[in-house]
Amino acid sequence: MRNAIAATVVVLVGLVLANMLGVAAAEAPTTGTATAVRAISVEGVAAVPIAQGANLATADLIYRDAMAAALTDGQGKAEFLASKAGVTLGVVQSIVEGGGSISCTGGEESSYVEYLGEQPDFGSPSESVTPLEAAAAPSTAKLGKPTVKKQRKKKHVAAKKASATACTLSTQISLAFAIN
Repeated sequence: MRNAIAATVVVLVGLVLANMLGVAAAEAPTTGTATAVRAISVEGVAAVPIAQGANLATADLIYRDAMAAALTDGQGKAEFLASKAGVTLGVVQSIVEGGGSISCTGGEESSYVEYLGEQPDFGSPSESVTPLEAAAAPSTAKLGKPTVKKQRKKKHVAAKKASATACTLSTQISLAFAIN
């Protein structure tokens, strides 16, 4: 019985020592070809005009043009920073789409005007409701007689002088370049 206990203790001590050596080996500095990648990270931005009532195909095309312009802007910024740091710019390590927005101005005081065209794919989920969500949503309709709304006659109001509306699509791209 003593021999069995002694053998168990020896095995346990051996396992603990082996575990400690394994942890120490995992924490030891590595020597080899793995080195940290030095990089420059920048944000490229662009703003391009878009028609007030652009359709989806046109809006997507303009958004892609804006992303290309943002990429060019980011490359220029990275090249500038690399030259100031005395390094050369390497290959692109990552590109991240930053989305975008459309804003319009117009009116007599150049105030904000709502964009009336279709939104391009800015890379984020749409806020529209899918047919499945609509079916699952509780109905707000009241049971009973349907209500009929009477149409009012429109008054003719003198039209104000129309002013030009200018819309701009803005976007950004995050870039990381390796440096040498």
